[in-house]
Amino acid sequence: MASSNESMSYHDKVKVDNTLKLREILKGYPSFVKDYFRAIEPNTSVRTRISYAYDLGVFFHFLIENNPALDEIKNITLDDLDHLMPQDIEEYLEYLKYYTSSDGQTHMNDERGLFRKLSSLRSFYLYFIKRELLHNNPTQVVDMPKLHKKEIIRLDADEVADLLDYVEHGGDQMTPQKKRYFEKNKVRNLAIFTLFLGTGIRVSECVGLDLTDIDFKNNRIKIVRKGGKEDFVYFGEEVRDALSRYLTEERNQITPCHGHENALFLSIQKKRMSIRAFENLVTDYASHITTIKHITPHKLRSTYGTNLYRETNDIYLVAEVLGHNDVNTTKKHYAALDEDRKRRAANAVHLRND
Repeated sequence: MASSNESMSYHDKVKVDNTLKLREILKGYPSFVKDYFRAIEPNTSVRTRISYAYDLGVFFHFLIENNPALDEIKNITLDDLDHLMPQDIEEYLEYLKYYTSSDGQTHMNDERGLFRKLSSLRSFYLYFIKRELLHNNPTQVVDMPKLHKKEIIRLDADEVADLLDYVEHGGDQMTPQKKRYFEKNKVRNLAIFTLFLGTGIRVSECVGLDLTDIDFKNNRIKIVRKGGKEDFVYFGEEVRDALSRYLTEERNQITPCHGHENALFLSIQKKRMSIRAFENLVTDYASHITTIKHITPHKLRSTYGTNLYRETNDIYLVAEVLGHNDVNTTKKHYAALDEDRKRRAANAVHLRND
């Protein structure tokens, strides 16, 4: 009889693995930290909680490094946190710009990293303030780091065509070994790139796709969004053709490793492709098209969102298709396209004839 672990879906397995990972992290923290994570569980994903846990770990490590009276993280008390001043938090933000972690690795944080870590710490303090277990909140006094607008990196139309041509036909500079690998995975890779560029799904959503998630009758795939919500994404004929060809010519001819029988995209080891594998594939192939832009699966998602907005001029549709919970997130990402339209208006009206 199959074990309960074997009968779980990919997403359930990931959730269980992450839950166990979070528990392992929290073992090294003060006992009161578990109360906070138990409280935020209903409104956060386990991946978000792991990120919070790592952020808190950096903060605790900072306290140990800079306070001789503290010997190890597990011995930090709420009273220790209650005695911190705003200056301590400001020193922490300065520390985050470049520091060495307990495992000897060096790290750097830009303004977005600083913003996220201070947000995590604010949430942590607020939990204990509300329960009157802390009375002093130095995080609230410190200003959040200013976030400067980031330019969206995306592929232009000609670059999209060049990328798909490269995925399908390869380049002249390939070594014999790379050429063999290219030919072996060409049909699969064309399906992957076409799917990313034709639907805008996240890499995590692509990793979790099973064979049964493809619905050719309605030209759609079933995906699991952030937070575990199931959703349907519809695709056009180009995506349909690429997926159909991959299933017929390659996927249906492979006998996957045990536990990976349902996975849509398989590695050369006949196992479900990982997020890292997708990222490496996209970065490698895109580097042959453009050396200026660092293209990742997320940049392919931005490319799709840009193209969809330009074609439909419907920001709400873009938000829905991309799975954004807040349309304002979409507006922030694609506001520059509105500027393009405004710029075109400058030459649309002529005041005097030549």
